[in-house]
Amino acid sequence: MGLATIDIVVVVFYAIGIFALAQWVSRSKAGEEKDTTDYFLASRSLPWWAIGASLIAANISAEQIVGMSGSGYAIGLAIASYEWMAALTLLIVGKYFLPIFLRNGIYTMPQFLEQRFGSRIRTLMAVFWLAIYVFVNLTSITWLGSIAVNRVAGVNQDVALVALGGFALFYQFWGGLKAVALTDIVQVTLLVMGGLLVSGITLNELGGDAGIVGGFSTLVERLPGHFDMILSKESPHYMSLPGISVLVGGMWIANLSYWGFNQYIIQRALAAKSIAEAQKGVVFAAYLKLLMPVIVVLPGIAAVMLAPGLEKPDQAYPTMMRYLPTGILGLVFSALVAAIVASTASKINSVATIFTLDLYAKFKPAPGAPAQGGDISDPAVDEVGNPAQAARERELVRVGRISAVAATGIALLTARPLVGQSEQAFQFIQEFTGFFTPGITAMFLIGLFWKRGTEAGALAAAVASVVLSWVGFQFFPGLPFLDRMGLVFLASLGLAVVVSLMTPQRAETNLIVTRDVSFATTPSFNFASLGVILILIALYTTWW
Repeated sequence: MGLATIDIVVVVFYAIGIFALAQWVSRSKAGEEKDTTDYFLASRSLPWWAIGASLIAANISAEQIVGMSGSGYAIGLAIASYEWMAALTLLIVGKYFLPIFLRNGIYTMPQFLEQRFGSRIRTLMAVFWLAIYVFVNLTSITWLGSIAVNRVAGVNQDVALVALGGFALFYQFWGGLKAVALTDIVQVTLLVMGGLLVSGITLNELGGDAGIVGGFSTLVERLPGHFDMILSKESPHYMSLPGISVLVGGMWIANLSYWGFNQYIIQRALAAKSIAEAQKGVVFAAYLKLLMPVIVVLPGIAAVMLAPGLEKPDQAYPTMMRYLPTGILGLVFSALVAAIVASTASKINSVATIFTLDLYAKFKPAPGAPAQGGDISDPAVDEVGNPAQAARERELVRVGRISAVAATGIALLTARPLVGQSEQAFQFIQEFTGFFTPGITAMFLIGLFWKRGTEAGALAAAVASVVLSWVGFQFFPGLPFLDRMGLVFLASLGLAVVVSLMTPQRAETNLIVTRDVSFATTPSFNFASLGVILILIALYTTWW
């Protein structure tokens, strides 16, 4: 399979157009240079539509499109719970987490941990997140993206790997988060259009004269097991999606950690011009998440009938693209590349943000600042307008760009040995990160909602999460990983509470202000949230 000339023209037009748009929307005014707030937080000026689109663009990439289609091929519609439960999680994040983060001017998750618990935990978690983003997230996105490019366009996979990573790097290199976020509405529009085209054409292929509706009916009739949302213990895939636990168990831990405390996701909302705009953005993203299974799971289910016997499930989505006519193939291929580039660029920018602001600025503070300083708002930094401050801002932006290049290079070199052997990369990511997410979730929930929590308690939760997850993995291999995550979360949370009560609470380490935070939301937010909940009830009632 390859691209015709017209398809290549469409792809080239997309690449040039989106690159030019990214540079234009993030341009500086004459005589001005980018500072850290502009480069890492888009000047805290993002509107709701940019926040919602950017949340999805950062989330939906190769591991979703290629990986979840592969899981749809192997498991079925049940894998869509990751998308549909995420919609509900976004509402919780918007109502209860964002008001606290935005009230306190948070710009990185390690910074929140320092202001809430102390400096040691900030450094520990900054190093941890950098490792995860580089060696798990960036590697998986670029590797799965290279699979798709290889199968659709016939490009050598190593060449595709380098091309995708390089384009994503330079796409955001000069403009930072603003370049990514303000162009993501274009990326998401292309993604949704392209995904719907793939689903529509493959269903039409199955339906024949009965069209798309007939194709869907054929799938439901011929593959009933692929439309079970709640898997029974007899299912061969119960270990991946353990029945009712999907709705009330460990998936909540994964979703709260990912959507609420994950830097490259929450960074978009932290850059909002106001709390109202941030909340509108997450509701917009929630509705887009409801639509995602049509785009990323349904083609994989269709591939069971149209392309049985694939060597690996992750080949399902690229294989379905062969049904697209010339010209349309170029458009859909551009949508796939758009998803990969947007998500990769988001993660690269977040790596640069954490490395620069949480590590470099901390251990190499501005002249006259204490060694533990380095925050954008550090009072030890000279006043805005001072030449020394301007020089410091240029230095931090430069370090951010250098760290972005380094992170991308490392990810490209390690993608094949780390991810290349996994048959279902999406499941690989979930199971690997599942060792850490229970502790992260416990740590942040205590930090947000329990003033008595201490740094020792938070660190105990983090350590317990890894240790208990390893014990569960080694000695209870029959325990589904989502159930393991739920149990480890409860144990880590309990340990954090006990340790916190046993250790002294130092008032000076808790700088997070919550006394004047309001969790009240607008009628429009409440009405839109109710709509999401009713749709979810209808979906699970229909496909139970």
